Formats: sequence, C-alpha cells, structure tokens
Amino acid sequence: MMVQRGTTTRVAPAGDAPAPPSADSSPAVTFDSVRENPRVKVFIRKADESLAEIGYTEHGERHVSLVAHIGFNILKRLGYPERESELAAIAGYLHDIGNAVNREHHAQTGAVMAMQILSDMGMPDLELVRVMGAIGNHHENDGDPVSAVAAAVILADKSDVHRTRVRNPDMIRFDIHDRVNYAVEKSFLNVDEGSKQITLELTVDTGISQVMEYFEIFMTRMLASRKAAKFLGTTFGLTVNGNRLT
Repeated sequence: MMVQRGTTTRVAPAGDAPAPPSADSSPAVTFDSVRENPRVKVFIRKADESLAEIGYTEHGERHVSLVAHIGFNILKRLGYPERESELAAIAGYLHDIGNAVNREHHAQTGAVMAMQILSDMGMPDLELVRVMGAIGNHHENDGDPVSAVAAAVILADKSDVHRTRVRNPDMIRFDIHDRVNYAVEKSFLNVDEGSKQITLELTVDTGISQVMEYFEIFMTRMLASRKAAKFLGTTFGLTVNGNRLT
C-alpha cells in the first residue's frame, strides 16, 4: 500500500502500523507496545530536540514512524516472515534514539539503549540481537547489512529525503543538506518483488537544487542502500524526475 502525506508518497504496510502475528504465536514485544512505551516516546522526542539544536533535519516521530513502516513493508513484499518484518519495524522506530546522547556513534549508542528497553519489555535474546544489530548498523558511515532486518532499516532510513524534513526553509540558501531535502517534492521507495528491484524514485525541483548536489551529499547513502539491497537478493536503483541514474 502507498501512504500519501502532503507532497510525499511512501511505501508502507496496510493500516496505521505493522500487523501483529497471529494470536497463537503472539510475541511479548510488538511494534505497538514499543511505540506506546513512555520511555521510547521521551527518547525519540529528546533525540530530535538535540539534533534541532545542532541544525540537523527532522529525526522525530514522523521520520522514525516512516522508517518503521517502510522497513516492515520491504521485508513483507520480499516474502520474509511476519515477525521478521515486525522486528524491522521495531528497529526502524528505535534506530535514532542514540541521538539523545550524542550524534557521534548514535547508532551504536542507540543499540545499547534499545537493548535495555526491549529487554525490560521481555523481548527474547535472539530477537533482541537482531534488533540491536539493525540499529547499530543503520548509519552509512560505519554500518553494514548484517541481517535482513538491518538491510531493511538501512533502505528505509536512506529513502526518507524530502522537504518536510527541513526545519527552517529560510536556510536552504546556506545549507546544502536543507537545500537538497527541500528540493525533493516527492519520494517513493518502489519494491518490485517480481523483478527483485528496489528503486528510490524522486521528484526534484531543480530550480532549488541541482541533481549533482544530491549526489554530493548522499553518495554514501546510495552506496549503503545498494549494499543492503544486494543482501536481500535485489538490486537498488535511483530515478530522478523519471530518469534512471543508477
């Protein structure tokens, strides 16, 4: 299912959140229970506030919910089990909480923070390790797709580029990251399970930012996405304004 929000379209699972497994195999920790956890809510809010203070784009509830939904949908479309898809949603929702401590090494810090939260909630160790590994490896500079869950979170996180992430549009003349994000009018992560292709499709206002500026700041993200797609047995591509670039 496609979820449309403003000018931005995303791939997401049906409904407001990933569906839980059947009752006879219901896990102790669901996506809904993580999303409603009071500590998780505080950590996500404070992480985003910290990034706002140092001039980063939005990393709050909107971003992590989107990453959770896209991560879930990637694995579901590719035929992975329901619970594996839900673990991707949980990891996606928690992936940026380490920013509440520090931007540097936030992935690894966030993995440890998530371990405490999910362990207290009763998540089994084997699931806990997969979620921790996905969070700890989501950053393009020092992460790798060590599992299907990790690969899905990488792809979902790197696909979230668009103007609603820009906090202050007046800064787009001075900050290339804000300018590139603000230029993206629509983004869509297309998962084609038949052809085993994952494509990030962007509609960019080139009057705001030229396509080369996108590659200038996001090349490492695209390489991380390609590696993640390969782990899942697919290929990754990018289209801008209808033109395939990778």
